[in-house]
Amino acid sequence: MNVVRRAAAPVLALGLTLGAVPAQGATGGAAPQLSATVSDVPPSKLGASHEPGCPVPPSRLRLISMNHWGFDGRVHRGELIARQDEVRPLLHVFERAFEERFPIRRMRVMAEYGGDDAEAMAADNTSAFNCRRVTGDARHLSRHSFGDAVDINPAENPYVDRSGRVHPPGAEQHLDRDRPAKGMITPGDAVTTAMDDAGWEWGGRWAPPDYHHFSADGT
Repeated sequence: MNVVRRAAAPVLALGLTLGAVPAQGATGGAAPQLSATVSDVPPSKLGASHEPGCPVPPSRLRLISMNHWGFDGRVHRGELIARQDEVRPLLHVFERAFEERFPIRRMRVMAEYGGDDAEAMAADNTSAFNCRRVTGDARHLSRHSFGDAVDINPAENPYVDRSGRVHPPGAEQHLDRDRPAKGMITPGDAVTTAMDDAGWEWGGRWAPPDYHHFSADGT
């Protein structure tokens, strides 16, 4: 499924369910598929990740609940918040990742971390919307504030800020991209290929790099 991000496709209906996860022992041994629901975002799921004055109002955000493969080889349920018109590209990406069994440590909304990016990175959390400043450069508003950016497995895919500091602390070993690790994002893998299809750009191609970051506008 190729997605052109700027195509004038209709926004996914609220409550839409995509795919299904067959029960264990299902006839024919059908493989698990991506299962996702899209809905309005309850205030409790936004918490400290949104405040008055943020560039995207809650009415334009959507809660995506979907399954993903974990580091334990099992299927787990996770949640992301994104701007409504970026739901389709993200579902395309995570569908491809699921098909390839790309592992995600955890996927929780930023309200569970009080909107604290450092805490979420330390927990190796995959997340999208969070109204905040750029980590390591507070002069600028992060693209996550607009709901069209996602961070995937930060511990295995660290970020180097403009001062040279590595985030999260302890992830320095994964700056060596020639040493494969579970959950590491690499050029040409399911994640980067699907992001390219969706028209999103990878921070792993920047200097300094932000290996866990993808965004719709390349920032």
